[in-house]
Amino acid sequence: MDTSAPNSDATTVTRIEVEAVNAPEKRNLYKAREAIYPKNVHGKYRKLKWFVLVLTLGIYYLIPWVRWPRGPGEPDQAVLVDFAGSRFYFFAIEIWPDELYYVTGLLIIAALGLFLATALFGRVWCGYTCPQTVWTDLFIAVERIIEGDRNKRIKLDRAPWTADKITKKVSKHAIWLLIAMATGGAWILYFHDAPSLAADFFRGQAPFTAYFYCALLTFTTYIFAGSMREQVCTYMCPWPRIQASLTDEHTLQVSYKVDRGEPRGPHKKGDGWEDRGDCVSCRACVAACPMGIDIREGAQLECINCALCIDACDDIMAKVDRPFSLIGYDTDANVELRKTGKKPRFQFIRVRTIVYGVALVIVAAIMVATLMTRATVNLSITRDRTPPYVKLSDGAIRNAYTLKVVNRDNIERSFRITIDGIETADVTAIGEDFSGENDIIMAGGDGARTLRLFVTMPPDAVTTSSMPLVFSATDVVSGETAVKNTTFLSGEK
Repeated sequence: MDTSAPNSDATTVTRIEVEAVNAPEKRNLYKAREAIYPKNVHGKYRKLKWFVLVLTLGIYYLIPWVRWPRGPGEPDQAVLVDFAGSRFYFFAIEIWPDELYYVTGLLIIAALGLFLATALFGRVWCGYTCPQTVWTDLFIAVERIIEGDRNKRIKLDRAPWTADKITKKVSKHAIWLLIAMATGGAWILYFHDAPSLAADFFRGQAPFTAYFYCALLTFTTYIFAGSMREQVCTYMCPWPRIQASLTDEHTLQVSYKVDRGEPRGPHKKGDGWEDRGDCVSCRACVAACPMGIDIREGAQLECINCALCIDACDDIMAKVDRPFSLIGYDTDANVELRKTGKKPRFQFIRVRTIVYGVALVIVAAIMVATLMTRATVNLSITRDRTPPYVKLSDGAIRNAYTLKVVNRDNIERSFRITIDGIETADVTAIGEDFSGENDIIMAGGDGARTLRLFVTMPPDAVTTSSMPLVFSATDVVSGETAVKNTTFLSGEK
């Protein structure tokens, strides 16, 4: 027996043991989500949140059904993104593809308004009007109605599966899906005529994109508001990271008043309040928080400033006969003022709020001014590039142009087309008698008229390789004129 050969099994065992000793300890880098069971609270902020929820969802679900008369041949839906007609309708405002800068202006106004609101009141958008917050509130309300309040929901989730538990869970998720489907269904109504699309949708005759985006919004609403909830705000949304740069020590935010609440601890009936704070460590604020945080630990990334902890705390303060607003809207500056015995004050007018406010007013004023003075006629001229010009048998030079007159009014209009710059030019149009007094074309309401024009110059008039031309389209009734500059090419030097 050859004893010089190494024992492969022993070698393998030894190597594994060495690697096990030298390998770093395996650590779990991601914490599993802990379910949050927010407790129902009553108070002024909860009422405000219900009001905002009903208002925002009412606007979202009902706006596509609002009608707005625009004249014959025009859609009568008040708010409509019409990709087929290349228009965006918003009540009396109609945006054409070349006017997308108005959409940019609206986005800038929205951003500046959000900056200003955040500088003044912290994450008020997150706490009250963010779609994630609104739909999550609605889903939690459904959950609470079917499964009960916080303690009952915790008990139900820990209980074994029974017929009662299955019935409640299936009922809850069925209603969630109906809400999610209504959300996706309302979204697609903004891109088509609502009554027509709704009928076609249930008959199976709607476009594929309608079913696709309805399914997409249904899925995201159901998952985000039903399962992910606070994780969307904490891990997916960039706003918590951005808003920190928009606030300062004078920003009103939901805060635990440490100077009044500490030292905290349980309080029994009949005990005094000397040498202690008003916080009785009841954790009602924690139980009410939809983000599952303890507001007493100070400012936190997860806090959306929904103010439900204020209502929960005020309810406890009423029971122990202490002043309200142990948790309330406060500023870091006021905390420091109270520490020094000074009276708190709120400073709304600051450099950043002035900058945001002035910028908001300027952009809004520009938007209003441009909307009030926007032209209702648009003219475009495209000169043929291949070939750039044609030399005829008699030596004359001809250039070809495509002229397009856009009528942005909802009635048919007559436009006189004129060309300035070359007095001796001969102008003809394909399929049109375009000479003398017949230089008038008709453009339908909210439509366009396209002409194919030939501009010909006699040989003795050609002096340079490029000569300027000015095309004009003038409304024969109102006198409104659109002007476009172009060039006439001849190749001569």
